[in-house]
Amino acid sequence: MLARINREEWAAMADDADIIRAKEPGVTEVIEFHKPDPYVDWIDREGVLRIEEFAFDDLLAVELGVWKRKGGKGAIINIPYESLTNDTQLVEIDPGGNSEPEHHMYEEYIYVLSGRGAASIWIDEKQKHTFEWTAGSLFTIPINASYQLFNGSGSEPARYMAVTNAPIMMRLFMNNDFIWNNPFNFTDRYSDAEDFYGGGGKLYARRVWASNFIPNVPDMPLYSWDRRGAGGINAMFEMAGNSSRAHVSEFPVGTYKKAHRHGPGANLMLLSGDAGYSLLWTKEDKSDLRKADWKVGSLVIVPSDGCYHQHFNSGSRRARYLALTPGRFGMMAPFSGAPQGADTSFEEGGYQIEYRNEDPMILDLFEEECLKHDATPVMRDFFPDRKSFKVTLPS
Repeated sequence: MLARINREEWAAMADDADIIRAKEPGVTEVIEFHKPDPYVDWIDREGVLRIEEFAFDDLLAVELGVWKRKGGKGAIINIPYESLTNDTQLVEIDPGGNSEPEHHMYEEYIYVLSGRGAASIWIDEKQKHTFEWTAGSLFTIPINASYQLFNGSGSEPARYMAVTNAPIMMRLFMNNDFIWNNPFNFTDRYSDAEDFYGGGGKLYARRVWASNFIPNVPDMPLYSWDRRGAGGINAMFEMAGNSSRAHVSEFPVGTYKKAHRHGPGANLMLLSGDAGYSLLWTKEDKSDLRKADWKVGSLVIVPSDGCYHQHFNSGSRRARYLALTPGRFGMMAPFSGAPQGADTSFEEGGYQIEYRNEDPMILDLFEEECLKHDATPVMRDFFPDRKSFKVTLPS
């Protein structure tokens, strides 16, 4: 059995031991050790504009810098948070232009904001698979597959947003050749079959739609997801075996979704609806509450770990949004480590605030916002103990 040694005995042993001690080196003797950030260094090498923000009124109005390799213009969006789980790349391909062929060891989702064009994807250059895309299309680049994008218009630019896990991968491996020149082919995540990018798919339980190309996300069928509140509908996507995730949700006029929290980096892109907003906060007293108004084309990114966020349709049309998130298997830890956390209440071990537990000001603010946009709020049906409809008319 090992004998216990208390703090005083350790101190005595240290005094008696023959220990070689060195003086703390002075600043004139050594230099500070610098560990590079391969992700930031890559952005610098690309010479692309970097934007630190998490709420954008209209992605089509965001000014871009030069990004020739991608086909014309671009910018990289980072949330103002040190631990980046992903990034958002805004790219505009010049009329009649195209990107340079590339492949990389990180996952990438592409949602087309405007324009039309085509994509070629391959792991064998002799067997390229090419398909056409337009505004509203969503597709993924299988990890390390080669690809090239083409603008199909000779007169109008084509703009898209790409959500990638480049920050994690570059900072993990810290080797440019591994990221950009790796010859390994993920044959299990790529197929050159005709239906791989043919726009078809397969529906699984729990609203899971497996496909690698969705031609028009704003109009695709969705399925009931009552646990997220107020008659919402949804589809969860499985695309090319990605660990990062994607889904689309829609909720009726005069309603809002339940608040929840998880790790940073979830990109929420509004696809339809004429008025609404998101609330984001981290402190229990909501002293850091931020309201981000949105319309079609708006983007809100969950800006930090454990940040509560809640989405509201205060307009006169159903609201649909696309969510592109860092991933599963605990990759949005700590708050979404459990798969059931997104739609499970705190009482049941999840990270969702049920309507009955939310701050009363949430409903009051929502009803005021609905009045501003001539929308009829119906959320009182979910609050049996709050019968009165108390709002302040807008001045």
